[in-house]
Amino acid sequence: MALLIDFLWLLAGLTALYFGAEWLVNGAAKLAMRFGISPLVVGLTVVAFGTSAPELFVSIKFNNSGLPDMALGNVIGSNICNIALVLGISAFICILNIKAQLLFRDLPVLIVATLVFSWMQMNGVISHLEGALLFSSVIGYTIFQLYLARKVKNPEVLTEFAEEYSPAEALHTPVWKLVVLIFAGLVALYFGAGWLEDGGVGIAKFFKVPDAVISLTLIAFSTSVPELATSVVASLKKEGDIITGNVIGSCIFNLLCVMGLTSVIKPIQTSQIEMSDLWVMIGLTVLLLPMMMTKKRISRVEGGILLACYAGYCVFLWITRISVA
Repeated sequence: MALLIDFLWLLAGLTALYFGAEWLVNGAAKLAMRFGISPLVVGLTVVAFGTSAPELFVSIKFNNSGLPDMALGNVIGSNICNIALVLGISAFICILNIKAQLLFRDLPVLIVATLVFSWMQMNGVISHLEGALLFSSVIGYTIFQLYLARKVKNPEVLTEFAEEYSPAEALHTPVWKLVVLIFAGLVALYFGAGWLEDGGVGIAKFFKVPDAVISLTLIAFSTSVPELATSVVASLKKEGDIITGNVIGSCIFNLLCVMGLTSVIKPIQTSQIEMSDLWVMIGLTVLLLPMMMTKKRISRVEGGILLACYAGYCVFLWITRISVA
């Protein structure tokens, strides 16, 4: 009975986080356009940061509650899950074509961010200063994206953002409704993070599993379910470039924005996260480079390799940290 309640808390937390992010992004994006900010800027700033809100609230909640291993495990596990599971399943459904800007601009940023973050974590602590450096990097990355987007002025990109974030729709929504929507989103994110913590900790205690392992697997997978569902739908529509762009962007924001802000608020000092977890994240991130460079796509075979890597990592965790716990 106790286990069922913990799973229900976990499900309630995930549901609140999902709707909280939707309400926050929707309200903030429309409010920004009400003040004359272009759909392109809204998409690259408000929406980009807003979609990382669930991971941010969860990591801050874990770290402030004295569970830094779960805070860090959530981000490392999410990146592993995004690359190996989400991209793996998506490529298995539909070959993922890669755009040049993703290969030569965004992927190198992710690789560097992964290496720098892992180097910071090697001593088991991410300090206030290191967190500030990470967060300032995501600000710089966003400004750089805005600069390039405005400089190139790709008509397809501008049209896509205008369709996705319609200024006309925003103008017909009263400001007070948008403010209420943003507030409701923040409240849902706050409580959702708490419920996810209650469920995750309860499940870890029931199975006598280290907190970090639950965070690296169950919680990381759970918070990646929306991305997985979206990616599967995009795969069926043959929109591979959108999938890879969303996954790489999400991984960059996880490392720089989520971990940056979390450690600025309170240094992250871990004891259960091992070097093997960092090496798996680094290895999968670097592995994307040769995969994407080969014919500018991720094939079904390569998708299968990524899925095998994720399964292997889960088995490795079971053998080394769960079976001996």
